[in-house]
Amino acid sequence: MKNVIFEIKENFKLANGVYKMLLSGDASDITAPGQFVNVRIDGLYLRRPVSVCDRDGDLLTLIYKVVGSGTEAMSKMKKGEKLDLLTGLGNGYGTGVSGDAPLLLGGGVGVPPLYLLAKTLIEEGKKVSVILGFNKKDEIFYENEFKDLGCFVTVTTVDGSYGRKGFVTDALPDNYSYYYACGPLPMLKAVYKACKTGGQLSFEERMGCGFGACMGCSCKTVTGYKRICKDGPVLYKEEILWEK
Repeated sequence: MKNVIFEIKENFKLANGVYKMLLSGDASDITAPGQFVNVRIDGLYLRRPVSVCDRDGDLLTLIYKVVGSGTEAMSKMKKGEKLDLLTGLGNGYGTGVSGDAPLLLGGGVGVPPLYLLAKTLIEEGKKVSVILGFNKKDEIFYENEFKDLGCFVTVTTVDGSYGRKGFVTDALPDNYSYYYACGPLPMLKAVYKACKTGGQLSFEERMGCGFGACMGCSCKTVTGYKRICKDGPVLYKEEILWEK
């Protein structure tokens, strides 16, 4: 974990309620896809956790959805402003067990961390398929970016306004070697039940501190309680115990 001041290079609306921020600074603590940063917002006590979408040298890409006062303030920030981040948080995805044809499933703002994961897997010579799930057409983002990486991309919308109608689990391919998922809890539960291979799931828990001190984001696993912010946010399928 490192406390770093970044400079905003870009910050613009990407889709309905969704923004993309490009930052410049020391991103060396971002070492695995699926990690996140904690953003300090002036006037607010708690930092806001945001998944890392991409890292290219000292350039960091964050994609976030406006859901409250913190992300609302972020959406109004301008090019040239400075932003205080805690970087290198979370464990990230492990790619060594993916096999040759991994499947990535993302729902809404669970999509961004899958981009760096897809890029990493493709660099390792894997054939990557991606299913992106959204509620409706005006919420869709990064379809073309995944295609440009060389992924086979399927988009689903709940209302059928674009792509395949339904949820990500309605578009599962017949064959894949492993799966990675990120999204809201109902989606993760559905993916867990529907996918038959091994997998890794990234959880979106409300975090207090973001680095394991407050225990506010703990969840039960087969080996006891784990902190999503520090021991996660990525958990292996085999260790998850769902609350009834």
